[in-house]
Parts: sequence; C-alpha cells; structure tokens
Amino acid sequence: MSAITVTIIGMGPRGVSVLERLAHFVRALGWRQAIRVEIVDPGECGQGTHYDTQPPHLLTNTLASQVTIFPPESLALDSAPRSFLEWARAEGYRHFEGAFHAVGAPYGEDVGEQHYLPRYLLGRYFSDAFDRIVRALPPNVSVSHRRRRAHDLTPTAHGYTVHLDSGGSFQTDYVILAMGHGRRKGDATDAAHRRFVEECGRRNDKLDLFESAYPVEALGRISPGATVAIQGIGLTAHDVISHLTVGRGGRFVGRAGELRYEPSGREPRMLLFSRSGLPFSARAVNQKGPAGRYNPRFFTMNAISQLRERARTTRGDGRIDFVNEAMPLIMADMAYARHCALHADGADDTFEWNAQARAAIEAILDPVGTRQFDDLDAFRRFFRQFLLDDLAEVDKGNVKSPVKAATDVLRDLREQFRNAAEYAGFTPESNKVFSEVFVNTLNRIVFGPPKRRNLELLALLDQGFVDLAGGPGAAVVHDPDQARFAIESVFGGRKERRHADVLVVSRIDVFSPLTDRSPLVANLMTRGLIRAFENGDYHPGGIDIAPTYQVVGRDGLVNDRVWAIGYPVEGPHYYTQELPRPGRKSRLTIDAEICVQGLFASLGADSIPQSPPQASEAVLDS
Repeated sequence: MSAITVTIIGMGPRGVSVLERLAHFVRALGWRQAIRVEIVDPGECGQGTHYDTQPPHLLTNTLASQVTIFPPESLALDSAPRSFLEWARAEGYRHFEGAFHAVGAPYGEDVGEQHYLPRYLLGRYFSDAFDRIVRALPPNVSVSHRRRRAHDLTPTAHGYTVHLDSGGSFQTDYVILAMGHGRRKGDATDAAHRRFVEECGRRNDKLDLFESAYPVEALGRISPGATVAIQGIGLTAHDVISHLTVGRGGRFVGRAGELRYEPSGREPRMLLFSRSGLPFSARAVNQKGPAGRYNPRFFTMNAISQLRERARTTRGDGRIDFVNEAMPLIMADMAYARHCALHADGADDTFEWNAQARAAIEAILDPVGTRQFDDLDAFRRFFRQFLLDDLAEVDKGNVKSPVKAATDVLRDLREQFRNAAEYAGFTPESNKVFSEVFVNTLNRIVFGPPKRRNLELLALLDQGFVDLAGGPGAAVVHDPDQARFAIESVFGGRKERRHADVLVVSRIDVFSPLTDRSPLVANLMTRGLIRAFENGDYHPGGIDIAPTYQVVGRDGLVNDRVWAIGYPVEGPHYYTQELPRPGRKSRLTIDAEICVQGLFASLGADSIPQSPPQASEAVLDS
C-alpha cells in the first residue's frame, strides 16, 4: 500500500502541534500504513515568528512557567514533555546581569516562575520540541522539510499539487494550513505615505517609512539623528523602542532605587502615538499558579446558552448582542473579582452589581473617558501618571490588586468569549464592536508587557529619549514644506503638531484573505478553494471554515482534504494566538487534534477518540 502524503504549510507552534497530534494518534491507533509528512516552511521548524536569530532584548510577554507546546497526555515522545521553563532550566539558562545565558550553576540565579524569557529562546524551545517529536516517530512515519514558501495548490484526482515559490512542485493527499501571521497589502494611506517619502526624500535624507516594525533588524537603517514617530503604543512599540535603545548599545541601570537609561549616543529620538493614546498595562505578578483561573459567576457557559436561546425566541436568530447582552455580564464578573480583591476576607455575599460597580469597571476599560485636555502637556502628565498608577498595581498581583484582578478576568474568560463569539455567534453589528473595539481594549489592559518594559518606558520618558507625539485620536499628515511627517492632535479645539523624519507602523495586521499579501492566499482565493469568513455583511477577518476546521470554498462547499488552523482563521475563531499552559489540554492542541482526527477518519480509521468540534480547555461553570 502506498504512503499517504500529508502536507503541513507552516511549521511554527501550530504546525508543531499538528505534528505532535499526528504522532500521538499514530501510536494511539496502532496505525501501520506509511505516512509521509511534507513540511513547507522557509525557516527553522517550530520557530515561526520566534526565530532564534532575533535580538536577545526582545522578550516574550508570557511567563515561561505558563508556556508549553505539549499536552499532558502526549504519546508523541519517548520521554516526559517539558514546559518552556523546564526546558530552559535543563539547558542551563540562568538570569545573569539582566539577561539570560546558558552558563549553568552557580552563576546568576535560577530561571523562576515569574521570569519573562527572550523570544529567541522560545523559538529554540519550539525547535527542540519539533526535533524530539521527529526522533520519536515510528518507522512508518517520515518527515521532509522543504525550506520554501507554498505558492499555490492545484486540485488533482486524489489531492493537490503543491507549488513552491522556487518553481518546484510535489503531490499530496491532504493539506493543513498553519501559516501563522500574515502581512496585509498596503492601502491608500500606505500608498500616500510611500509617495510622500519618494517625493520629499531628496530634501530630507532621514525621511523613511516602515509599514511594519518587523523584522526589527530592518530598523537599523534609521539615522541616529532622526526623530521617529511610532504609531501604536502596544507590544510592538516596546519592541521598536527596545531595538532603538538597548539594541543600539544603550543599557538600563538601577540607581538610587530607580531605573535609569545610559545611552550609547546612537539612539534616535522617539515619539509615541495611537488611537487611544494609552500605553498597554503591565502584566501583574501571577498569583494563580501556571493553571489557575477565575471561575465566572455571571458570564458562564450556561448564561451564554440562555442568551442564545432568548435571542432565538425573541428575534428568531440565535446570535447574541455583544454590547447589550454579553458585555453587562462580562463587566459584572470583572466587578466581582475587583470586589473580592477589595474584601480579602472573602465576603462575596456583599457584592452588588450596581451603578457604582459599573462605573468602576468603565473607568478601567476607558481611563480617558470624558476627560478633556487643554494641551499636549496636560495629556503627557496624565499619561505618565497612568503608567505610575498601573505599575503600583503590578506587584499586588492578579488576585490581590483590585484593578489587576478585574482585568485578569478577561484573560480567564477566553473560553466563554470563544463559545459566544465563534462561527458568527454575535450579531453582525455587535461583532464589529467586539472585534474592532473591545478586543483592542482587552489586549491593552490584559495582554500587556512585563513590568520591566513599562519601567523602561517611564525612564525613557523622564529622560527625554521618548516623548508623546499626540493624544487620543492623533493622526499622521504630511508636511512637504519641512519634508517630514507631522502628527496632529486636537486639544481644547486647537491643533498641535509634532514632526518626525521616520514613521514606524507598530501594529500586528489582522488576517484577511481579501487583503493578505501572500501569493498562496491570493491564489487560493482566485481558485475559489477558500473564501473570506463573513457574519452577515461584516467581515471580522479570517478564512471560512466548517466546525471540523475544513476550509469552505467560494461555492459554499466544505473541502474534505484541506484544513486550516491558527491566525488565518481568526474571525470564525477567537484568540488563536494563545500558547498552551502546562497541565491542561489547550485550544492549540485541540485545534490540531480536530484536524488530525478528521484526517484519520478520512483514511478509514476506526474508533478515533473524538473531541467536540469547538472544544477547548475544560471550563466548568458553578
């Protein structure tokens, strides 16, 4: 019997999870037929965006103790799986003079449960996991890595021809799309920025545009004498700031109880701005352990079912109104966690969801609110105090700090959000609010940087290396007279301008097959093999998939030989970028498992253990 060929396009963490589940089920089913796994990825297997040659000053924003790539019951290995923290310790990494090195004991200090490790180490961990899985594969499973990009898929009688960007091709029976993050095509704004740089660059040799901050190594061409406007004040902006400071030879040192920046002299001046005008809140000390979480009282799975049934009864449509039906329950859970932090004696029977409790949560979700600022100086003072107030809450922890306990609820409600939102679970109008407003707010207050990053930002602000370009709603315009970008804000009815030579757009693009610049995605769309996911007349992003994760074509038919997982399906799915936590079967694993189960079912395997189509980490409602 000839070998079955399975092609995995993309071998970042999602691709590794597919390979792990494939290896697991080969052993669990006692599968004997030969399987050839073709991997198409231009980089090192396992790493994806966490490539191990990136600068060591770029940090993960998840504790090493809270990351693994393996589920607890994996049969893919010949030995016990290791979490990221366990791997780092086993490899001899130690915290030494503000960095992490494989120096071994007794030098430095142990890598601990509250450490955020460099991103390149996470890439090495994923590659090590890939290597361990491959080494443990049974003889009937082989793996081949083609270091190319997939360019196109063309149907054949029993599968597809995979076309590579090199011009080569090969045959496959099945395809699993796990490409990870994409890059959008430029829009009219990008084109206008490019024209401005081309037309005015001869009069200002520092004038430059970066439509993406990545790879950060490209920022090396920025002149030390330039002023750099960084559009976005989130995690990507921290990477940009780090690369233009520490990445240029500067360093942060502790002096007299505070952090100070010692420059190298090669730093450009930096200006920050964003739509909200606010920085991301820092991660609090984790007091829940690697697997702990808040158990909801209001936005429960049962409550979501009731909302859906009520919508079906009253509106004839089971889609939930996120704004008016789901959000009050979410805010009530946030208020309850805040109440418990304020009343550490556990007097939860005194909690009331009232106007006062709601106002406290609204202030956390929108700190600016109705505040008016007379000028940029006034907003600058507000911004700095916001950072100080947030940093004061970090060490109190995500259980004891009223603010951090409330925001961490949103992190712990991911399964409830998925249950409510996925596969067009919200009304189209409220889906837009969820995807374009609430998720941005959630990311800002929950999935922020380690404390160290905001301490560094505060030091850079106080020493004048970084400043604000504007306030909420700041916009980029062109100043051809000065041959520079200008950032405009309105304060007290008056416009204020700050000028910059360089514009860096520091954001992660939402994946949409309508705007993604990948030739593979464009060709799949042209052939009708995939289509954009839509909720009514709203496109939240992502490609359309069935609950089995098989892609849906332009004709509305489910393709029984192609699956998609991860960021390309952020739209029908929610928060696909989550990495697994130790000790539990994560969404990443279950997504991969559903694909692999479908694969073996197509091959005629009997008695395949089934996961529910939209299952994820077990969450029980009390």
